[in-house]
Amino acid sequence: MTSNLETQAARLFSVGFHGKAPSDDLIGLLERGVGGVIFFARNVGQPEELAELTNSIKRRAGRPIAISLDQEGGKVARLRQGFSELPSMRALGETHSASLSREIGALIGRELRAVGFDLNYAPVLDVDTNPDNPVIGSRSFGRTPDLVAELGVALAQGLESAGVAACGKHFPGHGDTMTDSHHELPRIDHDWERLERVELLPFRRAAEAELPMIMTAHVVFAALDAARPATLSPAVMTGLLRERLGYRGLILSDDLDMRAIAGHMGADVAAVAAVRAGCDVLLLCRDEDNQALAEAALIREAERDSALRQQIGEAARRIRALKHAHAARVAALPPIARDVVGSAAHRALSERLAGR
Repeated sequence: MTSNLETQAARLFSVGFHGKAPSDDLIGLLERGVGGVIFFARNVGQPEELAELTNSIKRRAGRPIAISLDQEGGKVARLRQGFSELPSMRALGETHSASLSREIGALIGRELRAVGFDLNYAPVLDVDTNPDNPVIGSRSFGRTPDLVAELGVALAQGLESAGVAACGKHFPGHGDTMTDSHHELPRIDHDWERLERVELLPFRRAAEAELPMIMTAHVVFAALDAARPATLSPAVMTGLLRERLGYRGLILSDDLDMRAIAGHMGADVAAVAAVRAGCDVLLLCRDEDNQALAEAALIREAERDSALRQQIGEAARRIRALKHAHAARVAALPPIARDVVGSAAHRALSERLAGR
């Protein structure tokens, strides 16, 4: 029989899988109670096939489970064939229009909900202050924190209005790095005054607007914690985001399989450190062996550490509360027909943005 601790620990994980059908590893994780499943281009077929896949995963889970992906527009869009094609968030930022950003968020949200998604890892709240940044660039709304904050919150509101939860990323800011955390661990040496004025402002506004989720950055911020990346730093996750910014939503780790983390430690060590730092949800997107390894490590450490066990319980309660609130919000919305995907009205809005 599965213990309460095992159930709670499983709820903290959102996992990726390979192929266009649930893998045996994914089915095992669903049976153990994993909390979410992340989709990438490798999992995506035609809209009808995709809707059947998301629904089959939910049926196998037999409980509320978050189906998620990154659908930002521009170069980061997992859904392409048959879906509305959107330019980058930079193009949206150049309109300086919060109302248009809200409309685009609602467009994305309608298409995602039509095929079974619950959560979109957007908006990007990084301020693009470094033109040599290899990973953010046009994914950012722009180079000024006020613009990024205004349009980012608006896009999130649009997503939420369509019944898809939003997740701002990458806290406390990935916009001024010289390296890509998918491949190595970046470092930012700005002082506190600069971080407060530029990097943190969009996240402060997101906290004030009560975005339901914020994702971490695998970046060392020397002024906050010179030894650990933000994802694994209690000073950043708990001291700054929870206590100083007053954020009360879910904190998600970025993918713990990324080289910025995996190049320095195993998924088991990283998962435990991320929860100790204050993360509620742990993303493991690629390596199915790592998913089971990390879950087992979290349970093992919590069995001998009451403080960690308490953190797992609190995270599981926050996850459950958000899922219930999200389900109630979606239930109050009219259903969305599948033919909204790539519809003429959506194409017209996309072309309007492209034209501007």
